[in-house]
Amino acid sequence: MEKKSILLGLGLFLCSITIQVNSEYHSERSIHSLHLKEKVTRLHFYIFDILSGNKPTAVEVAHPNITVGPKATPFGHVYAIDDPLREGPNESSKLIGNAQGLYLSSSQSENLTIVMYADFGFTTGKFKGSSISVFSRNPVSEPIRELAVVGGRGKFRLARGFAQVKTHFFDYKNGDAILEYNVTLLHY
Repeated sequence: MEKKSILLGLGLFLCSITIQVNSEYHSERSIHSLHLKEKVTRLHFYIFDILSGNKPTAVEVAHPNITVGPKATPFGHVYAIDDPLREGPNESSKLIGNAQGLYLSSSQSENLTIVMYADFGFTTGKFKGSSISVFSRNPVSEPIRELAVVGGRGKFRLARGFAQVKTHFFDYKNGDAILEYNVTLLHY
C-alpha cells in the first residue's frame, strides 16, 4: 500500500511540473502596427450568367424533390457558376476574369431572391491574380441591389466593401442575364 502511495505522489508531482515554452499563439498587435495603409478601390465590370446553350456558365447542381413556391422562382435550387467578367456589356468586350461559386434560390415568394457565394478572380490588368469574395443575399427583382464583399486575396487582401448590382439584360425564357457591378472596396 505504501508503494502505491509513493508512486501516486510521485506521479502527481511530475504532472504538476511546468516547463516554460517560448512560443506565441496569439498576439494583440493591431493591423495598424503593421504600417499598412488602407486603400479604396472602385471596380466596374459586367458578369455574364448564361444558363442556356451548349456551354452554359451556370448549371443547376441540386434541387428539392418537391415543388415549392412559384415555378418562375424555383425555391431550393442550387447553381454552380463559372461566369465571365467583362469590361462592357457585350460579348465582344474584353474578358477580365471570372466569377466562380454557388447561388441558391432562397425565396418562396414571387420575388426571386438568391443567396450567393462567389469569388471574383481577375486575370488581366493591374489586379491580375487578385480576387474579391462576395457572400450575400441578392434580391434579383429589385432594380439596384447591394451585395456584401466579405474578403479578398492578392491586392485585395483583407478586403471589405459592397457591390451595387443592376440587371443590364435578362431573358425570362432561358434565365440568361448580364449584370452590371459597381464595387467599392476597402483593403490594404
